[in-house]
Amino acid sequence: MGSKEERKAALHQKLKELRSVSQSKAVHKTSIVVEAAKYIEELKKKVEKLHEDITSSSQASSLPVKATVETLDKGFRISVFSEENCPGLLVAILEAFEELGLDVRDANVSCSDKFHLQAIGENEGNVDDIDAQVVKRAVLKAIKNWSDNNEEE
Repeated sequence: MGSKEERKAALHQKLKELRSVSQSKAVHKTSIVVEAAKYIEELKKKVEKLHEDITSSSQASSLPVKATVETLDKGFRISVFSEENCPGLLVAILEAFEELGLDVRDANVSCSDKFHLQAIGENEGNVDDIDAQVVKRAVLKAIKNWSDNNEEE
């Protein structure tokens, strides 16, 4: 009989620990497990986002081009700068804007000795799931693809 009581006590202790770790307020076993599963899914999403951010940062640091994105009332201010002339980069960035559904409302571009782009992009149809990080990742991806294509030539 002692073995059954020990298993029950061990299960109770594990549920208590699971409830604590997942910051659950649930009382019933099933609810504790369900809330813990939801908590694990949230953690997975956070890890994926951090991984994307780290990947974007490492990509950005290895490229000769720097990009920043600021959130405005309606849209974003995107700045891209390189000490070098970057033929074809403007087209790659504008294609990224198009894929995101951003309309360019205002832009200043210099492509002579250096590359410098400052643009104001607004969401077509006011898509709420686009934030500055999404825009920056898309711009960095366009820069990386452009850079990879230029290395091959």
